[in-house]
Amino acid sequence: MSPRPKKIRKCQGKFCGNAFKPTGTPLTDLRKVELHRDELEALRLCDAEGLTQEEAGLSMGVSRGTIQRIITVARKKTSTALTQGYALVFVDDEDE
Repeated sequence: MSPRPKKIRKCQGKFCGNAFKPTGTPLTDLRKVELHRDELEALRLCDAEGLTQEEAGLSMGVSRGTIQRIITVARKKTSTALTQGYALVFVDDEDE
């Protein structure tokens, strides 16, 4: 049985670069944590723009539960990268 197809998520925000990393260490020398486009968009909408999860879900075309799951994963990845000194690499799934 095949898994359910992934619903297309509307992402309007732009990446400010390819990665966010500690200064003074080359990217090639760092462990990496990948932050996908939909995860960055959910963080932007809920944390930077102050939207509720319901409003963010409407903006991205997904349910509130999906936004909650995406945000939980994105916050864990971000906090891990920041506290452990990893590089946070932005992955644009639309390019694949």
